[in-house]
Amino acid sequence: MVHELLLFIYDFIIPIIFVINIIFAITVVFIERKNPTTTIAWLMALLLLPVVGFILYLFVGQSFYRDRMFTVKKEDDDKLAEIIESQKEELLISEVPGEQPIADGYKRMMLMLMESNKAPVTTGNRVRIFVDGNEKFQSLLQAINEAKDHIHMEYYILKDDEIGNEIFAALTRQAQAGVKVRFLGDGLGSAGPRRAFYEPYLAAGGKLAFFFPSLMNISHPRLNYRNHRKIAIIDGKTGFVGGFNIGDDYLGRVAEWAPWRDTAIVVNGHAALAMQIRFILDWNYASKEDKIEYDPRYFPEDKAAGDAWLPMQIVSGGPDTYWNPIKESYLKLITLASESVYIQTPYFIPDESIMDALRMAALSGIDVRIMMPAKPDHWFVYWAGYSYIEQLIDAGVRAYTYDKGFIHAKTIVVDEAAASVGSANWDVRSFRLNFETNAIMYDHETAKELKEYFLQDLKLCSELTAERMAALPLKIKMKQSVSRLFSPLL
Repeated sequence: MVHELLLFIYDFIIPIIFVINIIFAITVVFIERKNPTTTIAWLMALLLLPVVGFILYLFVGQSFYRDRMFTVKKEDDDKLAEIIESQKEELLISEVPGEQPIADGYKRMMLMLMESNKAPVTTGNRVRIFVDGNEKFQSLLQAINEAKDHIHMEYYILKDDEIGNEIFAALTRQAQAGVKVRFLGDGLGSAGPRRAFYEPYLAAGGKLAFFFPSLMNISHPRLNYRNHRKIAIIDGKTGFVGGFNIGDDYLGRVAEWAPWRDTAIVVNGHAALAMQIRFILDWNYASKEDKIEYDPRYFPEDKAAGDAWLPMQIVSGGPDTYWNPIKESYLKLITLASESVYIQTPYFIPDESIMDALRMAALSGIDVRIMMPAKPDHWFVYWAGYSYIEQLIDAGVRAYTYDKGFIHAKTIVVDEAAASVGSANWDVRSFRLNFETNAIMYDHETAKELKEYFLQDLKLCSELTAERMAALPLKIKMKQSVSRLFSPLL
């Protein structure tokens, strides 16, 4: 019986898979027109590893339906056009809106992101930085409990654990009190909690939607195009953005990953309105009911910021953006550096343009440093990242592994002048496949504080020197080579 089954697989199943792989290969080359490096990697996977390539392509490769699925209504995006046009004129004629000076290079960066991402420059902002989950969620819970009109939350991962239940208990109380509460989760990342988890919240009047629900079937497994954003907007005046998802591990309560090191910010001021626009666009795409129409209640005139000054742009990227604003913001920050570039990321799989920018910065005498986790949560991605790091070390980039727990922060700090904090990793998935949101801040004090956190973290790190990399066992080097070969597929 077993012999007959093997013959059936050999004579019928494998040839069918091979034919399908040929069709997939033609699709990759002539229809999807992926990046040439990615195309070659897919062709190798499909033709040299037929069964593995077939499964991999089903789960993470196909993208020909992307434009149809992620077309965001043009009229919604155009709501920002008027304010952007007026700001463009101010940038070209004088300083950015407000009275404080900004270096010409960053003014041009602001212009670039307004053009490519419709990201308005907001200046009336106050920011608090979180590097500890307990402080971040304490602040978020306080903001939820003090909400008067509405609460909008959008998170990639939501878990049915202690902090997840605490958050939803607070949301439920506010919904019962008449506050308009909406929660948008990712269809895959937030798939863990069962229906019973949401019942009290829904019964209280809370609204719930899932972005791109994952229907695990053969034709459309939907592992790509996840909503990786982590934002919360309270009353249109307070906004949270960063790397923390909602789960106990993000507070260091899971022993395997404790202590957890991440970065997020809370903004009181006008940047919260930019986050609000992002939420509304995502909610209206995901929600079958309860579409949000423009209402002044969601865009209040906030005078609480007073004379606050912190220029900021909320930049979002994903399969629905024509350009690549997240990656381009990283590139621009690197090219504007004159003294230092400090990067923290759990995953480092850069494309050629990022590699070139970091290499040229280091060769120009700029202090370029990259911090990654010492232990992986995704082995394949981890070893691929090591291979890229080794190449950059040869150019003078200094790299470190964070040895105390797990580092999940996604940040870049340049010259104590500008910084980015958000959900986007330094990898091709965040650059091309997932929906991400970062806050870019053009402020000396904020950049200086983030740099100081980086330097404190260095005390808990080990440097990845050329000697250390050369001494790695052959087995590890083979893992790096194989992982890098197929890293464009990630």
